[in-house]
Amino acid sequence: MGVNVNEKIRKLSAARRKKVEARARELIAEEMTLRELRRAKEWTQERLAAALGVQQDSVSRLERRSDVRLSTLRKAVEAMGGKLTVLVEFPGQEAVVLRGMGGGGRKRRGE
Repeated sequence: MGVNVNEKIRKLSAARRKKVEARARELIAEEMTLRELRRAKEWTQERLAAALGVQQDSVSRLERRSDVRLSTLRKAVEAMGGKLTVLVEFPGQEAVVLRGMGGGGRKRRGE
């Protein structure tokens, strides 16, 4: 007979359950589609469309695309109050933030 995860979670102490739920939220937040991100921020497609100055159907199409320009993604994220960062990861090396992608990179001093 299989283990029911909900039953296991109910048996945890309140403090432990709170920790498990917080970690679950962290893991879920690590990977989201643009649609999931918008919904997590409690934004409608209409609200995002208005912030971007486009029609709602444009947001719908954007959320369904698998290949989006970084500048377009940056605009959508910034419209919701966020900041887009491109992170590059190679096996056995520390992750590096890639600058200058999508038109929002930091300028060097004197530029």
